[in-house]
Amino acid sequence: MAIEQTLILIKPDGAFRKLTGLTIDRLDATGLEMVGAKMVCVTEKLARDHYASLSDKPFFEGLIKYIRGEFHGIKDHRILALVYRGENAIKAVRAVAGATNPEQAVPGTIRGSFGRITTTQQFENVIHASSDPTDAAREVALWFKKDEIIP
Repeated sequence: MAIEQTLILIKPDGAFRKLTGLTIDRLDATGLEMVGAKMVCVTEKLARDHYASLSDKPFFEGLIKYIRGEFHGIKDHRILALVYRGENAIKAVRAVAGATNPEQAVPGTIRGSFGRITTTQQFENVIHASSDPTDAAREVALWFKKDEIIP
């Protein structure tokens, strides 16, 4: 079993709907260790760098506005960024997060419990979770400096 780090972002809809504490509670229940946490003002550049692999998708511009909080009136574009570490952390976090599409997420997962699709077809799925070890390493380095993570 591999000790991994993974990035979790509590997205603007999670913050706007006051789901931050409930989300962290479910993440902590995985038994993984939180080794990094900070509020981040999501710049246009950070958003585009984070979602660069989706830049050719028709929903890309909406995704940038969403992660920056523009759909929820969050003026300073802030979200909570977390790093969790432990055995198979990526798989464990993705299991507790649930499917990206809230309607396909298993009940009891974060997205199954709190996610929704708006009338404009915007997914509000509360959190981002790294998809694989390569993405996790890239994302953690994008959102955190080395000295912001507990060794």
